[in-house]
Amino acid sequence: MTDTKDQEPAEMRVDPARAKHLSSNISSILSRIESAKPSSGPPVRLVAVSKLKPANDVLALHSAPHNHLHFGENYQQELLQKSLLLPREIRWHFIGALQTNKCKPLAEQIPNLWCVESVDTGKKADQLEKGRAALCEKEKDYGGVPLRVFVQANTSGEEEKSGVEPEGGGGVV
Repeated sequence: MTDTKDQEPAEMRVDPARAKHLSSNISSILSRIESAKPSSGPPVRLVAVSKLKPANDVLALHSAPHNHLHFGENYQQELLQKSLLLPREIRWHFIGALQTNKCKPLAEQIPNLWCVESVDTGKKADQLEKGRAALCEKEKDYGGVPLRVFVQANTSGEEEKSGVEPEGGGGVV
């Protein structure tokens, strides 16, 4: 990364043609969301999943005119790499299955991790909490913004399906 704010590193330059294509796509999606949403009720949040796409694409959508904030990844290492390259105001969502051993590092190393979708055991929730606590200890100016966690429930009771039991929560609170 360069020290001057006016220059971007070569790998973070946004191709204008690609940005125009992405902008057109997200404008179309946002328009369809706007026309489909009911007049009352909670707002709709679009999470743009950037799985296996370059950080430049995320930067293109995060920049004007859209200033999109919410992006999702389902590979922990890819999320970590992009979070280090891209502006901190981006709100990252980890989506999909998460291994227990990846929970603490994920919550500790990515200050702008906004949400984990989804957690299927109490052990994973505990590790995410430990990681977030370590982040708060390490970065005093972090502010302790809570990490949103979606809990996956196994409502069918099938053993081959993952998720906590709906009755007891499986230790997830």
